[in-house]
Amino acid sequence: QVQLVESGGGLVQAGGSLRLSCAASGRSFSSYVMGWFRLAPGKEREFVAAINWNGDMTYYADSVKGRFTSSRDNAKNTVYLQMNSLKLEDTAVYYCAAGSTYGTRRDNVYTYWGQGTQVTVSS
Repeated sequence: QVQLVESGGGLVQAGGSLRLSCAASGRSFSSYVMGWFRLAPGKEREFVAAINWNGDMTYYADSVKGRFTSSRDNAKNTVYLQMNSLKLEDTAVYYCAAGSTYGTRRDNVYTYWGQGTQVTVSS
């Protein structure tokens, strides 16, 4: 069992930056692929990024590539999402998730989910 808690969301102006954190409790954090997803009002949940077990491989949605960076610190049981050059369309609730399959945008490969953190980008 893994519990995930996101933090770091907030209100930011377009062009600004935020760093989201996702702290995991439970065993074997380093054995999980970690993903980030987001849910905007009126839209379906969208894949944002994934990072593999030791953090040396990352995978991004085209909409955030070059602006967002995911990293992890297995010693701290934490995964991060650095978000730069934020756009209005990045406004959403952001979720981290833990799973076992790397390299896919599918959310059904993730077993554990956090409660989400709100990111609001203003003009």
